[in-house]
Amino acid sequence: MDAMLKEKTENLCAIITGMGSCLIGFSGGVDSTLLFALAVELLGQKALAVTASSKTFPVRELQEASDFAAGAGGRHIVIASNELDIPEFQNNPRNRCYYCKKELFSKLKRIAEDEGLAYVLDGTNFDDAADHRPGRLAAEELKVRSPLEEAGFTKQDIRDLSKYMGLPTWDKPAFACLSSRFPYGTPITPELVEQVGAAEEALWNLGFRTMRVRYHGAVARIELGEDEFALATVSLRDDVVRLVKNSGFVYVALDLQGYRTGAMNEL
Repeated sequence: MDAMLKEKTENLCAIITGMGSCLIGFSGGVDSTLLFALAVELLGQKALAVTASSKTFPVRELQEASDFAAGAGGRHIVIASNELDIPEFQNNPRNRCYYCKKELFSKLKRIAEDEGLAYVLDGTNFDDAADHRPGRLAAEELKVRSPLEEAGFTKQDIRDLSKYMGLPTWDKPAFACLSSRFPYGTPITPELVEQVGAAEEALWNLGFRTMRVRYHGAVARIELGEDEFALATVSLRDDVVRLVKNSGFVYVALDLQGYRTGAMNEL
């Protein structure tokens, strides 16, 4: 571990230890997994991870989060998230994530109060400030803390420390909920979420890892990591077309720019 990462890690550990107890919003991604692992190590049973189950959160991701929590020996519960029942969320405005996070963080706050836990934490990191993240307003309103951001951790820092600690998520591809696959202004319904989810699950089963299926009506615009282009255009092309069409799309398109975070914000 280099000196700068060591210093950041010591600062992060001091922040978590100083809290005394906490509840972590735990998705099973690289950020929240590192946060949960450190909280268990530093606070033991005074740390609780809470994962929100939703139609916008694939069953595969939920299972991975549950498996890690069980292996880490930390306290973990799963709750239901009902963002698809929120009219403002369904309408899919540019600040859609605010309504989702407001609902989720409110639930986490109540659980933390019931459990006598001092703080609610999320996995926001230093790099996230450069992206469009309206959910941050909800975190600020409900006084949710972001220790990774407070300690100056970038995404690469998180991956490096996760690898050093032997966490299985150190190289896990980034994941965002399925609602992020829809252009702003396109209403989000359970049926459309299921359609996109089915297409992505089919691609996952074919072996694709860095990918998104963006919804554009009859068209599925697929974003892939550059190293996966050949799979989609040559060896597995027929399978990709067949399976994505089977999920409910009419046309299957490959985005030549490839996967990038926040592609829908380009509009």
